[in-house]
Amino acid sequence: SADLGDAGKRELAKFAAVLSEISREIPQELPWILRVDGHTDVVPIGANSEYRSNWQLSQARALSVVQFLVSSQNIPPRRLAAAGFGQYPPIDPARNAEAFKRNRRSELKLTER
Repeated sequence: SADLGDAGKRELAKFAAVLSEISREIPQELPWILRVDGHTDVVPIGANSEYRSNWQLSQARALSVVQFLVSSQNIPPRRLAAAGFGQYPPIDPARNAEAFKRNRRSELKLTER
């Protein structure tokens, strides 16, 4: 799923508060962005899924985070980017339920535009 759960929203709200605070200290001329990377596990998308591939699901996950940060945390859209990586690279190469769970994630990275 690309839906953010309540626990995820709470953690993102904490992160957004810190990001807002530190962004005041970053020089205005520095072209920084927060890149949100969506990831999936290696299990193929089912035929009844609203997504046609793990690539699409990972992009939707990243976009859900970006939209939450813009709509409810007032992070400027010009400072955000959403990227989908599908199942690449896995952080846990094992092929079991626990590894699949760990690989379904969003990562946040401060970087330059």
